[in-house]
Amino acid sequence: MSNSSKNKVKQNKLVQNQFLQKKRRQNICILGASGSIGTSALEVINKNSELYKVSVLTANTNVDKLFEQCVNFLPDYAVMSCEDSAKKLQSKFSKEGVSIKVLAGRQAIIDAPSLANTEIVIASIVGAKGLEPTLTAVKLGLKVLLANKEALVMSGKLFMQAVKEYGATLLPVDSEHNAIFQSLPTPGAKAEINLNGVAKILLTGSGGPFLNTPIEQLKEKTPDQACAHPNWDMGRKISVDSATMMNKGLELIEACYMFDVTIDDIEIVIHPQSIIHSMVSYCDGSVISQMGNPDMKTPIAHCLAWPDRIPANVKPLDFLNIKNLEFSPPDFQRYPCLSLAKQALKIGQSAPCILNAANEVAVESFLNHKIAFTDIAIVIEKVLEQSCVSDLETIEAVIEIDKKARELTDVIIKRLLGGN
Repeated sequence: MSNSSKNKVKQNKLVQNQFLQKKRRQNICILGASGSIGTSALEVINKNSELYKVSVLTANTNVDKLFEQCVNFLPDYAVMSCEDSAKKLQSKFSKEGVSIKVLAGRQAIIDAPSLANTEIVIASIVGAKGLEPTLTAVKLGLKVLLANKEALVMSGKLFMQAVKEYGATLLPVDSEHNAIFQSLPTPGAKAEINLNGVAKILLTGSGGPFLNTPIEQLKEKTPDQACAHPNWDMGRKISVDSATMMNKGLELIEACYMFDVTIDDIEIVIHPQSIIHSMVSYCDGSVISQMGNPDMKTPIAHCLAWPDRIPANVKPLDFLNIKNLEFSPPDFQRYPCLSLAKQALKIGQSAPCILNAANEVAVESFLNHKIAFTDIAIVIEKVLEQSCVSDLETIEAVIEIDKKARELTDVIIKRLLGGN
């Protein structure tokens, strides 16, 4: 190595060391650590352990997974929603001589962001259960990495008002919203359609595993087939949402609230390769996109370090091996759930909350082999038709509406199955 090269290496190391000295290790709470997002987040943290310390990990009932994560990262607290699971976790800790405080119960999950001087919260609990603990983080004014789109879908303006009121930093982990965030003229700012040169947001979606399946065959598709996503490694509920494209419908609602735009400002584009994660179109004809291999570690790393950058241990795109990039409009006959999401967004008020609740119950019934894949949209449509839409003035009202929508969904599913 030449002297000039050696000097350049020394200079790079000096810059890196100066960067690290400025970055005190930050305490991180992961809500939903045992899921796919939580697991990916821990991989990124492990790659950057000099910058971050895992302080709190939460899980639902997956004792073995949380035990493994706790042994590897030694958080101050491990929190489980189930008392029995917490006891099993505590027993495993005792046998291994691990000294980690174990908490249990729904309230403990909600309070988790307030523990161990947490500074960053990764909100990755799937579904409506993620709303209250995520709001705890928001009300503490923390840096919140939002992977739980349902929290924002359910509470909409109330959630964003809380972010502003309590001075929280809200960063989108969903790959599409993170791509929009990075492609805006000032990352972190509102889209400001027609005011900041932004003409339109292009929200991409893969189309899921049934993109080219004949529509008449969809009724026979099994949960395992619906969960076999061609590009992404996700949990089963989110995988089904991708197959119905309800996931894209929820993301449409989330984007409208997060970036303060209307449904007319967003165009949904099917992009099967999942290379371009979303785009922003500008009034001068420019289109700026964020590209990368389909790996959630990229948006997680971006949000963790923002406005800086850190390694994510993700392979860079090999452009010489990308054969094609395809784009097409969504087929609403194939994806009726996407139409229902757009309908709920136009209705506004409590309709998105009702939509989300009905979807969660219907998807669970499908995963349990109770209803057919195509019944998911049928059930959701009936719930929307039979529900009374109301204003959302408090989080308590949101939770109550969510509860009633779930009860109605159960009734409709029983009727569909021939029950009383």
